[in-house]
Amino acid sequence: MLTFIARRLFVSLWVFLAASLVMFVLAVNVRDPLSEARQLPDGQREAAIAALTERMNLDEPVFVRYFMWLANALTGDLGVNRQGQSVNALLAERFPATVQLLTAATVLAIIIGITVGVLSALRQYSGLDHTVTFVAFVCFSLPVFWVGTLLKQYVAIDLNDWLRDPALAPMVILLISVVIGLACSSLLLGDRRTRLTVFGTTTVGMALLLWALSATRWFADPGLGIIVIALTAVAGAVAFTTLVSGLDFKSPTMRAALAAAAVGIICSFALGPVLADPSLLTLLLLIVVTVGVCFGLGWYIGGELFRRSAITAAILTGLFTGAVIFTDRLLQAFAAYSAHSRIRGRPISTIGPSTPNFDGTFWELRLDSFGHLVLPTMALMLVSLAVYTRYTRASMLEVMNQDYVRTARAKGLNERAVVTRHVLRNGMIPVTTLVAFDIGTLIGGAVITERVFGWKAMGLFLTEAIEQGDPMPMMAFFLVAGGAIVLFNMIADIAYAFLDPRIRLS
Repeated sequence: MLTFIARRLFVSLWVFLAASLVMFVLAVNVRDPLSEARQLPDGQREAAIAALTERMNLDEPVFVRYFMWLANALTGDLGVNRQGQSVNALLAERFPATVQLLTAATVLAIIIGITVGVLSALRQYSGLDHTVTFVAFVCFSLPVFWVGTLLKQYVAIDLNDWLRDPALAPMVILLISVVIGLACSSLLLGDRRTRLTVFGTTTVGMALLLWALSATRWFADPGLGIIVIALTAVAGAVAFTTLVSGLDFKSPTMRAALAAAAVGIICSFALGPVLADPSLLTLLLLIVVTVGVCFGLGWYIGGELFRRSAITAAILTGLFTGAVIFTDRLLQAFAAYSAHSRIRGRPISTIGPSTPNFDGTFWELRLDSFGHLVLPTMALMLVSLAVYTRYTRASMLEVMNQDYVRTARAKGLNERAVVTRHVLRNGMIPVTTLVAFDIGTLIGGAVITERVFGWKAMGLFLTEAIEQGDPMPMMAFFLVAGGAIVLFNMIADIAYAFLDPRIRLS
């Protein structure tokens, strides 16, 4: 394995160096760097040309300038731009905002896309499958700038207007309930009567829930409450146990997951003062403690036979319960955040990464970040979501028709074991490549998305450099974007070797 990794690292390094040379040649030839200086009056022209020539090393050949840049880049010095400003400082200002966008969009696209793709493959040619296919093709065809404009109008402006008086009309309640009922019924396998029963029950229950939420003005002052937190945590424990080892309420795995849920519910009370206004470091420590406690519960309750599955189910349940508690705290802070003088009842923002001069509690600051992130994240996520869904579905269907899957079913394995142990692992092998390519696609899409939503991040950093014909910022952007693509492609190759041992042997 070490030889395989070393070989991939060596190849990736040479690919990156070759790409950097091509990029540098293109960057220095975008436009004449002395065009503005030549238009100055006679008394200033020569001095300006001499200053730019010295600053940008224009008196050196292109390849000499490339190796000068490469030598400085290896020491961490990315040079200066046309105005003499440090590119390192400019990159440090713009990079964090892009990381926010890419992290949220990538994680959500992977989780939602793969989940929907798996469900679509397991329900092949059903109503769910056809609907997912249609929506995926629509999302794949949408240009990012157009999606951003639509999101500004219908999600930001219209939703903010609705939040001033958040009441649901009867027709809206009916429409939402019917859509959710159809979605739930399409997930089931069974006869028409069973699906109609699920559809009717879900539709009526959702309609009553939405009516109650609207009548009590829950949308203006939301929150989950301990009962909803407890029910959600228990449901998560059952779901994770079913996914890991099958549904068995008497198994040690189920007991470990339920114990993790119980600990999380108790901690939501006990840690109330700590969670009132915590710091980011406090939350990170709580996550570490949660993993440690759940690991201990799984180790103790699982015993020798069920230890691995119990630990997995307990940790997943603990993290899920923590996420529910986190969501409840955010919802409780929504009313105060929306009434803030800097927000004025419009929590969904269309410009920039944060509200200027906004000051509030930890949860209000998180809501402010979320309100600014939601629209650009949705715009970036849609195309990636469609790609993950389609590739996951195609890969899962191909694996499900393999001989070893039919053999597993013939040996008497239940469908959960067949899907999770055989189909899912092998079906994810082609999808790992998409993650690598998707990083570059998202960075390219962020260039447009940042323009639409007024983010001063890497997108504006690149476009300004191109407009000014400034090679050093362009090369800094290449280091980030190209380096991420090469790095994640190498990680994909290594992941291949772990997922498919035949690659190591070859």
